[in-house]
Formats: sequence, structure tokens, C-alpha cells
Amino acid sequence: MSAKQRKIIHIDCDCFYAAIEMRDDPSLAGKPLAVGGSPDKRGVVATCNYEARAYGLHSAMAMRTAVKLCPDLTIVRPRMDVYKGVSRDIHAIFRDYTDLIEPLSLDEAYLDVSDCAHFAGSATRIAQDIRRRVWSSLGITVSAGVAPNKFLAKIASDWRKPNGLFVITPDQVEAFVAELPVKKLHGVGKVTAEKLARLGVQTCLELRDWSRLALVREFGGFGERLWNLARGIDDRAVQVDSRRQSISVENTFEHDLRDVDACLAELPSLLDELQRRMQRLDASYRADKPFVKLKFHDFTQTTLEQAGAGRDLDSYRSLLAQAYQRGERPVRLIGVGVRLVDLRGKAEQLSLF
Repeated sequence: MSAKQRKIIHIDCDCFYAAIEMRDDPSLAGKPLAVGGSPDKRGVVATCNYEARAYGLHSAMAMRTAVKLCPDLTIVRPRMDVYKGVSRDIHAIFRDYTDLIEPLSLDEAYLDVSDCAHFAGSATRIAQDIRRRVWSSLGITVSAGVAPNKFLAKIASDWRKPNGLFVITPDQVEAFVAELPVKKLHGVGKVTAEKLARLGVQTCLELRDWSRLALVREFGGFGERLWNLARGIDDRAVQVDSRRQSISVENTFEHDLRDVDACLAELPSLLDELQRRMQRLDASYRADKPFVKLKFHDFTQTTLEQAGAGRDLDSYRSLLAQAYQRGERPVRLIGVGVRLVDLRGKAEQLSLF
């Protein structure tokens, strides 16, 4: 653990987009609701309320599938400008307690309140007050987790969802983590969880039987992280300025694109939109590597980028053709983008010298 004990709060809005839609149109409350695209145009679920989740719906599900599972589903188109405005209002509340805020998305953030003087420094009472203020001023609920580090705070915020608060104090960490399933660990996906299960590891207590060296042998660099997480150790600091790392445009097509020529025909319009978005960037960014993302009809996907390549139409054509060869199947989504270099960060580094 770090020398100084941190107090971290993870805030996660409950079904954020859907909650705002129900707030603004009370007639939607109590009904299965999804925010997303049309089922007739290859739309996907951006989020859904808890009534819809009872039918098995979840974010990123094809809307066509969602409607089959829940025929009475109400679908609302996203209003991103509204959601961004509410997110800004929530962050304004955060800033009354700390400037150490790491946004993960519009509806989720870490707060480091280690040095906050409110409520005699009680992170639990700060979290309670944030939840109260968000509800009273914005009419939506948030769940909060309080813990000594980011890893545990994120787990805690999910523990009593929706509209819940869960606290893991420093002296509770060891016992709490011991009973935690390894699939709950940050970075442990389906493949890693299955491998751990084959090795006879289901819980963090069982994972603690493995030495650091043995885990590194099995899982490479991630083995070191597993060793730490199994003991509740996470020294990552809250990153205040999460600068943009890339900019991109993507489109899910109403009908699958059958071959590479059909994919190439879609590039000019995508690149036009990418160029418009890049023009809105401020001067603290420089465009770097171009990349292409393809999602095939079976939902497998691939991303290809190339250092030193141009950002003209021919360069993206070459990238797309190479990416297509990885699957050679009908394509449902194409994305094009550019990695970004943070010039402000570079300038700050240079100023140190």
C-alpha cells in the first residue's frame, strides 16, 4: 500500500441515460425502457433501465435482440447534449469537495477526498452528501463506493446498486478481498477467469496461495497485478487530467457490407466526418497514427493502426484492406480514427528540464 492512506470514492450513475429520460418524461417510469438506435437500422442498446434488465437486456446488445426479449420495450433515441449537460452539473458538485477527479465516462468518476475537510474528512459522509445533492438538484440517483483505493472503490459502488452506498474500510480490506471471486478483479476477463478456474482458483483467497513468480510465469506482466489485487493492493493515483488519446468516427450499417469493395466505398464519408471532428480539437493536440476498426457480422472485431502512415484516403484504404483480410467476412461496423499526441503534456515534461 502507499505510505499515505488514500480515501477514494467511485461514483456511478444508475442507468444514466435512461434515468434522465424517465426524469424528463415521468410516463416512462416503471416501463421497460432502452436508450439507443432503431432495431430496424442495426441499432444497439446504449443503456436501459432496471425494468428492461429484468428481461435480460444490457448495454451494447443489438436492439433487434432486445425487442425479441422484451416485446413491450420502449425505445428512446439518445440526447447526448442533454446527458453531457447533466454530467457537467454532477462534476460541478464533485468540485465542491475535491479537485482530484478522474472521469471515466459521462456517468462515472473517481474522487480522491483524502485531503477534503468537509465532514471532518469522513469519506463516507462526503459520499452520502454527493448522492443527496445529485438527487435533490438533478433528479437522478447515483451509487457510490468508498475504499482505500480505486480497485476496491469501483467494486464497492456496484455492491448495492442501484441507489446504494457501500464502504470498505482499511481494516476490512483483507477479509473482504479474500472472499471476492477472481472474475471481479479489474482486468480479469472471461479468458483469464477460465484459465484461473482450470488452475483451481475461484476466489482471491485461493489466488493468494500462488507466489508472485508463479503468477508471472502463468500470466506474464499481468501476474504481478493479480498478486497485488488478491491482497487488495492498488497504488494507482486518481488521474486528474484524462486527456484525449484518440479521435474517431464509426458507423453501424443497416445491412452488412458483403466484401472489401463495399467497405472501401464507405470510407470517404467517414473521413469527411473525422476531418470535421478534428477541426474542433484545440491546438494542444497533434494528429499521429491513423487507425481503422472493423466489426464483422459475427461481432468479432479488429483494429489496425500504422505509425508513419498518412491520413489521406489512400492510406486509410490500405489499412482497411489489411484489416478486412483478418476476417474476410461481412462487415457490420467501420470505424476510422487518429491517435493523438498531447502537446501540452510534452511541454510540461520539457519544462521540468
